[in-house]
Amino acid sequence: MLCLNGRMCGRYASSRGAHDLASWFDVEEPPAEEALPPTWNVAPTDPVYAVLRRDDRRQLRVLRWGLVPSWSKDAKGAARMINARRETVDSKPAFRAAYQRRRCLLPADGYYEWQVDGGRKQPFFLTSRDGSPLAMAGLYEVWAPPEGDRLWTCTVITTDAADELGHIHDRTPLLVPPQDWSRWLDPAVEDPGADLLVPGTPGLLDAWAVSPAVGNVRNDGPELAQPVTGGPDAPPVAPTLF
Repeated sequence: MLCLNGRMCGRYASSRGAHDLASWFDVEEPPAEEALPPTWNVAPTDPVYAVLRRDDRRQLRVLRWGLVPSWSKDAKGAARMINARRETVDSKPAFRAAYQRRRCLLPADGYYEWQVDGGRKQPFFLTSRDGSPLAMAGLYEVWAPPEGDRLWTCTVITTDAADELGHIHDRTPLLVPPQDWSRWLDPAVEDPGADLLVPGTPGLLDAWAVSPAVGNVRNDGPELAQPVTGGPDAPPVAPTLF
């Protein structure tokens, strides 16, 4: 899957276990009923970990990536709802209610973006410089089908890329710093503030070119996030970003 219509690319890495994430995000208990395997190629409609606040406590839950609004007649459009633009997240019917009451954080080791250069599409992996998990701003919904269990789904909020990142792609996931997690997750706060809906802070991310193999959802493994090195056609490693 390549970037289309100005959206962030639909791939990221999430290799940390539930207990590690629960400790990092100050969650009381990780989900006992479901544990996800590590993956370096999360794709739309995959199950993912999400941090959210319900029943007056912070929780780590497994959600499906691709938002299904509570009023949807079916879940067929979930793969098209992997991203919500920060410019319209508080006004679009698909996201407005979730933005007011059901915000979440989506932990990631890093994420992939595709740089288009002529006819060539080169994937890059972007990750935190200090090795800590990224907290991508997200929304979640709970959809009740006519029959069966309720479906918990989520989307990643994207924003304009800072100048240092814009040469790779013009959109980037919105990252929430630790000092703002509580405000972002609090369902009693209808609008967490425009100051949270801005590109990342300088000095946060590194980026490097990776293998095109990440574009195939059947491929997985830590090698997908490793820099491409060697060979006359290997793209250069990008400088430190942000």
